[in-house]
Amino acid sequence: MSNQSTGPSDSPGKAVLLGVGLDSDGHRRVTTGKNFALVGGSEETHASMTETVIKLNERLARTGRELEQVSKAEFEDIAGEIGLRRLNSHGK
Repeated sequence: MSNQSTGPSDSPGKAVLLGVGLDSDGHRRVTTGKNFALVGGSEETHASMTETVIKLNERLARTGRELEQVSKAEFEDIAGEIGLRRLNSHGK
């Protein structure tokens, strides 16, 4: 008998947010949590990324769900509510 999988798992994979601060003040900053990793950025940028991911996780906690349990549309709604915006393919 084989233990090989023949299709996708019934359980969702782990979802992780990655935040990258592109400005710098010479310090290396890395902040991680159960569903996020934030790297780089000036003190102000890194603090802003941290605040944003905290807000997102607070919203998820209110619903009793994890990041990997929300649909793309639900994620976009939450992101919009906390001030995140999608960049188009031209960076605007």
